[in-house]
Amino acid sequence: MTTPAAHVSEMGESALLIQSAGPMSLDVQRLYWALDRSCRDLPGVAETVLGVHSLLLRFDPQAEVAETAARLQDLWNETRPAGGQGRLLEIPVHYGGEDLADLAASHDLRIDEVVALHSAPTYTVFALGSQPGFPYLGGLDPRLATPRRSSPRQRVEEGSVVIGGEQAGVIARTSPSGWHIIGATRVSLFDHARDEPALLQPGDRLRFSVEEVSA
Repeated sequence: MTTPAAHVSEMGESALLIQSAGPMSLDVQRLYWALDRSCRDLPGVAETVLGVHSLLLRFDPQAEVAETAARLQDLWNETRPAGGQGRLLEIPVHYGGEDLADLAASHDLRIDEVVALHSAPTYTVFALGSQPGFPYLGGLDPRLATPRRSSPRQRVEEGSVVIGGEQAGVIARTSPSGWHIIGATRVSLFDHARDEPALLQPGDRLRFSVEEVSA
């Protein structure tokens, strides 16, 4: 694949952000997975934060951020996509969230058609963010892509299965959200008591299975 153009920006005095525009692409995200691994070993890098088609580098206070900024653009151009596949997990879903009927109507679909379209793909975890353990999932059928709510809800329960724009997700911790709720799962995506608190990691794949459907 041709490496897409990426832009490097300074984020304050101790961070850099590299990002690229365009629709969600697994091929492009694989570049960011590989870049993330490479950047962890750069001098002065204290932390990397992976996003969807973006990577944030946070530096130690004494690090030479400007020098790394010039090198980062070259490193991006030299990066090749990360290979391999993560684990495949199944998430059982009780379809029937607060927005399911309205979302179906907005796309001129029946509820059973929304459920079928949502549960058919194998999704890929592009990145974790927004809250601990929350997966940004690529692979949503474009017929279900729906802009986020203009007015976010102040409380969306943990386990809510949601759609936001061209992405799917599962709320990992009860929190405000502008994503559309179409179901719920009992699977916990984040648990401090586990050795690995976050159930999913970038590169993992998941399938939504239909446990129950209610209007």
